[in-house]
This record gives sequence, structure tokens and C-alpha cells, in this order.
Amino acid sequence: MAEKRKITVAYGDGIGPEIMQATLHILEAAGAAIDPEVIEIGEKVYRQGVSAGIEPSSWESLRRTQVFLKAPITTPQGGGFKSLNVTTRTTLGLYANVRPCRSYSPYVATRHSALDMVIIRENEEDLYSGIEHRQTEEVVQSLKLVSRPGSEKIIRYAFEYAKAYNRRKVTCFTKDNIMKLTDGLFHRIFNEVGEEYPEIEKEHMIIDIGSAILADKPETLDVVVTLNLYGDIISDIAAQIAGSVGLGGSANIGQCCAMFEAIHGSAPPIAGKDIANPSGLLNAAIMMLVHIGQPEVAATINNAWLKTLEDGIHTADIYRVGSSRQIVGTQDFAKAVVDHLGQKPQHLKPVEFHPVSGSQLHKTTPPAKSLKKELVGVDVFVDWNEDERNPEVLGKKLSAVDHQTLTLKMISNRGVKVYPEGKPETFHTDHWRCRFVNPAGGTVTHVQVLDLLRKVHEEVGLDFIKTENLYTFNGEHAYSSGQGE
Repeated sequence: MAEKRKITVAYGDGIGPEIMQATLHILEAAGAAIDPEVIEIGEKVYRQGVSAGIEPSSWESLRRTQVFLKAPITTPQGGGFKSLNVTTRTTLGLYANVRPCRSYSPYVATRHSALDMVIIRENEEDLYSGIEHRQTEEVVQSLKLVSRPGSEKIIRYAFEYAKAYNRRKVTCFTKDNIMKLTDGLFHRIFNEVGEEYPEIEKEHMIIDIGSAILADKPETLDVVVTLNLYGDIISDIAAQIAGSVGLGGSANIGQCCAMFEAIHGSAPPIAGKDIANPSGLLNAAIMMLVHIGQPEVAATINNAWLKTLEDGIHTADIYRVGSSRQIVGTQDFAKAVVDHLGQKPQHLKPVEFHPVSGSQLHKTTPPAKSLKKELVGVDVFVDWNEDERNPEVLGKKLSAVDHQTLTLKMISNRGVKVYPEGKPETFHTDHWRCRFVNPAGGTVTHVQVLDLLRKVHEEVGLDFIKTENLYTFNGEHAYSSGQGE
């Protein structure tokens, strides 16, 4: 008998304990060689004053086992509570979120019977970094951070995944027609890395039309790689049009650790009623078994699950009068899957898994090239709510600042240029970006920037709430222009 692999298990909140019980029952009956270590996470831990939702001691179990099977949790309402999913992903370096989506027509209702795709979502960066500030009475900001190493890691993973699982095409979703620096970097790296995989078809779509294609013609997509926020949204869309969000499982993969979970939440309204569908967590557990080197057991469970669907034994969320044969609760569904162990579906395509080691999918990212970085100006953000918010008044005040090196070039409000030559129709808030540059076109120093800030405060009396240095890299502007600049 194979030595049992230790894994960390969390039963979670809401429907979590019920679907975890059902999932572990199936895994045990199928002969999965696992030895669960149970940790407490979620609402109970939050209520004890732990803002991350996980006890510090639980990290030791995760570091030791390096495999986490996690049920959904409930994050209490109100401020001060951080997302446990985001915390776990970033703390353990789980940079790749992998969400397979497949339709099970005609046994699960769907308009897209040929849907069979995988969404690979960057998991550590983008707006999910959660770096937010309130800067004025009216304006808050959220920083979107996209890095070259982070983008290269996830894009290489997507191509390696496609190669390992005989996928034909990788599609990149971004919004780089608007966010030319952040999303533009992701798109550019996709093109660079894609050249190393000539055997795989490559395409890029803007996220809005890409989402429309996904909803209308998902069979044209195969592997999709995208940034964090877009991936979160489109993976739920894909799961829903496939038949039900309740069927979807996901893997969060890093170079050392991995976390497996259902894509749905804890669903408190139906907790304790034995009606939840355990399929999402079960499909996550199947991915876990492949990850830890037990692909045969994974295939046995998956095929038994498919046969259960074929036989019309369904939980309430996918039950349909006339096509389903029997409606069952959470635990009875698990028992039905156990009863089908060793059987294969007759109409749905049976699955067969091959072991794919982490080292096959994690490729070393080449070191970044050294670029010449030069400081050429500064954006000074100010909180100003005087003189009927007339940008001409603010512009004249800042233009009068006596500074030998830096002069005001333009002012924008919410990204739109309002000075000089602003338009009277433009709406203004109390949050102003004031761009200062060297009129001679040369570089500036940090000391000169600090001197400018002192003068803005002392001579004009303005509250500068934030600054962003303006750089060039190898002579190319590394900052966006204002709308209309």
C-alpha cells in the first residue's frame, strides 16, 4: 500500500463542513492515499480577533504538507477583515489559479455542449494587491500593480500547461487599449513568451470582447491566460454557462505549495440543510490527487462522478424534471459517487490523467535586462476644493511657484486634462494631478523634487497627498499622458 501523503484540510464555514465531509468520504472509499491534518480557518478565527482568518500556528501545517484542501469560508462584514484566499495565495506564492471548465450536456443543462476550456489566472498581483487609500474627501484610489516577473511566471505556466495537457491554443485577455502600461506589459510579455512555443496557437483579445466571445462561443477558446481581476470574473462566467458554478473546482499552484478549493462561496442560507452540491470541492480534490501523484485514483473518482451525473442522480441545483432521475442531498450524492466507483460514463467522455510534476510547469524566468532609468519629472497630487474648483485658478497658483528646474506642464482631474486649455464641460472633483517637468527636457534630481514639494506647501499652501515620479527607461516614457494632453 502506498505511503499516505499528508495534506492540510480546512472544513470552513456555511456549507463547508458538509461538502468537505462528502468529499473526504469519496476520497477514502476510492483509496486515496492521504493523511489529513485539520486546521481551523474562517469566521470563527476572524471573530477571535485574527484579521487574516487563519491562526499563526496553522501556517506550520501548510508549510509542512505543502498541500491545502480548503472548503469555503465566510468573511465577516465590515472593515478590518482581509480575504483569507488572497492572504493564502500571496503568502505561499500560489501564483497560478487554474480553473477547468467543461459542459456535461445533456445531463447538466447548458447552451454550450462543446465547452471545454481552462482559465489560468494570475493570482498575486493586479488590483487584488489590495493597496487602497482615501486621498481626499471625495476620492479613493486602488493601485493596480503588474510586474514583469509575475507576468512571465503565469504566462509561461499557461503555455507549459497547454503543452503538458495537449491543448491547442492559448488566448490572452487584457485591456491594454486603455491601460497601456500595466495591461500593455502583460500583452507584450505574452507575445515574447509565446514565440518560445511555435507549436501552440496564440491569440490576444481585449477583455470586453473576449468575455462576449466566452459567453457566446466558448468552444472557440481552449486555454485562457489573464490578469487577476479579469480571471476572477470570467472564470465564474465560464463555470455558470457550463452548467453551474457549483460544479467548478480550482487549483492555486505555486513552486512549493498548492491550494485546492471550490470556486463558489460558503452559502450560509443553505448551510446545515444537506442540499449543497459537493461537486465543486470534489473536482478540486481530483485536481489535488493529480498534483500529488495519484492520477489513477483521480480518474477513478472523476469517472464515477460522471457516471453519477449520467444516471440522473442530481442535487437540487442541477436537478431538472424530465431529465434528472433522482434528487438527492449532499451526503446521498457522495454515496452515489461511491457506488459508481470503478464504472465509467457511457456517453460523456471518460477521463484519464497522467502525472504532471510541478517542475514540468514551473519554468525559470530569465532575469530582466538592465535598463537606463532617468527621473524627468513628478506628478504632484493635491487636495484642493476652493474657488469653485476652477482649474485656471489652481494652474496660475502652481505656475507661479518659483523653481529653477521644475515647472507646471498640465493639471488633470480623474485623468482628464483640465489645465491649460481645459473644457468647461469637464466634471471636477477635489483630487488634482499636477505634472511638473524640466522645461529644458533634461533630467531632475530627488532633491529638486523635494524642494518643489516644499515650495508647493509653503508658497501656495496646498496639501499634496501623493507624488509619483516620472521616469524614462532607455529614453521611453514610463508614465501615461493625461486624456487630452
